[in-house]
Order: sequence, then structure tokens, then C-alpha cells
Amino acid sequence: MTEKYSKLRQQAETAFGKAQSQLFERQRAIEDLNSIVVTRNEKTQRLREARLAKELQDSVTSAAKPASKRARKS
Repeated sequence: MTEKYSKLRQQAETAFGKAQSQLFERQRAIEDLNSIVVTRNEKTQRLREARLAKELQDSVTSAAKPASKRARKS
């Protein structure tokens, strides 16, 4: 069953379709950017935790060395 629309209605449908397409493309782009941001933040957090763990390990290691060895290095 085919319905015939007026020219004005057809133009309105076409304009609406274009607007919807742009909206969906914009939403997809925003989701892609959000995905990148989340990935970057997770990586930053992992690197920060690794750096803090290394700093803690280094401070424990340096505190465990005898005082005479630490004094000679300084």
C-alpha cells in the first residue's frame, strides 16, 4: 500500500531524516571520544599506582640499607 505525500510533507520527512542522521553521528562521535577518555584515565591510574608502588619499594629498600653505605653515597 503506497501513500502519496504532499511535496511539503516529503521535504519535511527528508529534513527530519537528515537531522536524525546528524544526531546519531554526533552521539556516536561523543561515545567514541568518551571511550578514549575512559581508556586514557584507566591507563593513567595504572601508571600512577605503579609509580607509587615503586616509590614505596625504593623508600623501603633505602631505609633497610645500613647507615654507613647511605652516608658514603651522599
